[in-house]
Amino acid sequence: MSGKQTTVSKSDKLHDVCYDIRGPVLREAHRLEDEGHRVIKLNIGNPAPFGFEAPEELLQDVIHNLPDSTGYCHSKGLFPARKAVMQYTQTKGIADVTVDDIIIGNGVSELIVMAMQALLNNGDEVLLPAPDYPLWTAAVRLSGGNPVHYLCDEQQDWQPALDDIRAKVTSRTKALVIINPNNPTGANYHPDLLAEMVKIAREHNLIIFADEIYDKILYDDEVHTSIASMAEDLLCITFNGLSKNYRAAGFRAGWMVISGAKYRAESYIEGLDMLASMRLCANVPSQHAIQAALGGYQSISDLVLPTGRLGRQRDKAWEMLDSIPGVSCVKPKSALYLFPRLDPKVFPFQDDEAFVLDLLRQEKVLVVQGTAFNWPNPDHFRVVFLPRLDDLQDSIGRIAEYLDRVRKK
Repeated sequence: MSGKQTTVSKSDKLHDVCYDIRGPVLREAHRLEDEGHRVIKLNIGNPAPFGFEAPEELLQDVIHNLPDSTGYCHSKGLFPARKAVMQYTQTKGIADVTVDDIIIGNGVSELIVMAMQALLNNGDEVLLPAPDYPLWTAAVRLSGGNPVHYLCDEQQDWQPALDDIRAKVTSRTKALVIINPNNPTGANYHPDLLAEMVKIAREHNLIIFADEIYDKILYDDEVHTSIASMAEDLLCITFNGLSKNYRAAGFRAGWMVISGAKYRAESYIEGLDMLASMRLCANVPSQHAIQAALGGYQSISDLVLPTGRLGRQRDKAWEMLDSIPGVSCVKPKSALYLFPRLDPKVFPFQDDEAFVLDLLRQEKVLVVQGTAFNWPNPDHFRVVFLPRLDDLQDSIGRIAEYLDRVRKK
């Protein structure tokens, strides 16, 4: 018996969802590797392949507890892990957080999607930075909401433009997303600016979502401020995890902390609990690493020193990129990335994905186009400075050679 063959299509919900960090350019990189080429990957903040190892005590705690980790745990996570997160929030000045206010997830990525799905109705708006980490925009769209991007000001070290935030608040705006420290710019937001963002959220009764996954990766004696510590009268959801600070991205161990005006959000919190229960629980073995990570020696502090590996690689990558004629780059104060600008008068690119594809094919260097981070113009790209110095110098040297060839003469 035969019938008409129909094409199976993705759902309409996915039509406007985009995550180009692992998109067509990466697929082309895999094709080149299959042909035998060596591609230097400056595209993703995954520490392990570049020799950044998770602290030994994390591994030991996971191994030691593995025999007792074969069953489901509480849908919000293991009690010792949540207690460790609660104690960490106290060091960050976030008041009145209990163990029950913490949900462990399979990485922050899962929790962001859960937070949006529990909150948004079709047509609700969420304010997001431009540039942003694109999962945020994708999660808003997937949940039926409309992402509205406020600009960050490159001339002010990529701090958010307050006037642009104010101009984009409408009656449909439900929340304000703050990615601090910022991916992809490497900005660490000043406390005075955070206080102004709190004022905007307070004036318009907005929920604050704070993505703080890089809060320990700080350079040049920078200090990070958790915005939830400044907004006890507002509902704040703060996200963090082991992926970056503790170089354990594969563990998929993240958490969300609910703080502030919880009494006004009982229904929303009930929705979060429901979604946490629906996926039964987060990965149990990796949760055993959380207490050891937060309570142990903070080896990231050594890596970010001027003499540390991350500190030296940041300095060299920034120096090389900023010295390329027609390229300018704000020196990042945090995180693992640079977001250089291509002068449109020198490099009149109309399509930045075509630019990074051509760079990949010609020089075997993989970067990500700026528009993948919802930056409105095709004049930026993101570089990860995780590779060792020799690979960084080689790859940025190739970028410089490529740009010299395509420069408008």
